Amino acid sequence: MTDTSIRERTSDERSTESESESLACPECGGKLVSDEERGETVCADCGLVVEEDEIDRGPEWRAFDAAEKDEKSRVGAPTTKMMHDDGLSTNIGWQDKDAYGQSLSSRQREKMSRLRTWNERFRTRDSKERNLKQALGEIDRMASALGLPDTVRETASVIYRRALDEDLLPGRSIEGVATASLYAAARQAGTPRSLDEIETVSRVDRAEVARTYRYVVRELGLEIQPADPEQYVPRFASELEISDEAEMRARELLRSAKDSGVHSGKSPVGMAAAAVYAAALLTNEQVTQSEVGEVASVSEVTIRNRYHELLDADDAAPV
Repeated sequence: MTDTSIRERTSDERSTESESESLACPECGGKLVSDEERGETVCADCGLVVEEDEIDRGPEWRAFDAAEKDEKSRVGAPTTKMMHDDGLSTNIGWQDKDAYGQSLSSRQREKMSRLRTWNERFRTRDSKERNLKQALGEIDRMASALGLPDTVRETASVIYRRALDEDLLPGRSIEGVATASLYAAARQAGTPRSLDEIETVSRVDRAEVARTYRYVVRELGLEIQPADPEQYVPRFASELEISDEAEMRARELLRSAKDSGVHSGKSPVGMAAAAVYAAALLTNEQVTQSEVGEVASVSEVTIRNRYHELLDADDAAPV
């Protein structure tokens, strides 16, 4: 036996002895046990507390079966319905650089290109997943252009998944159903967008969006309340940079119109735009009809007509 092997064997024996000593009671040499409820290490024979205030490295929750454990576990990236695979698959980055930021060689770049190709093929294994990937990409693109939050995108993704599962897509375009899902999700979340705004970012025309929206809502049984003109006021006021006083005055005008029934049968976007314009005038702020019309995507004629109706309803309202 060589000197090196003898030294290695001696060091292993010493480490084994030190481990066994650390697991033995320093007073009586008894066996040490860990009390997780109190965070202590005690001797099973004499009861000596060897260590206290131990760090609990386990989860703060309890689970009574495997299913509950999997549900409560927070290990790994969060799942999301905004991706066709719920965000559980691996995504290979497009940068041809290593972990240190150095550029890859030509041979390594070719290898990474092949890996990306096969990775995309594995992520979309059938036509349904390819359909879902394209639709969710469209929803994300349109929501970004409209400035909608992630909650709306998530809801739109769930609506589209339900439409796909219930075979509502045959005879309709993927872009049309995706746009209708986003439009419905925005209205459900209380952050509606008008059909004119939706049309500017969609790949389909307004008529198809409206037709598909009605079909999806009817077939899926979605509960969507009629759009409230007040829901449009904060966004219009923010884009026009008018004061909080003018925004509150616009809300008051719309409430008076609803009490008198003037809003019935009118476009909520047009009513909101006219209320913002009227409130700006009443608070002595410089806002033109063309500026309001450009923000709200309505004509100046609509603003003028609704503007007079709102003021008449406000004058007739009881004090």
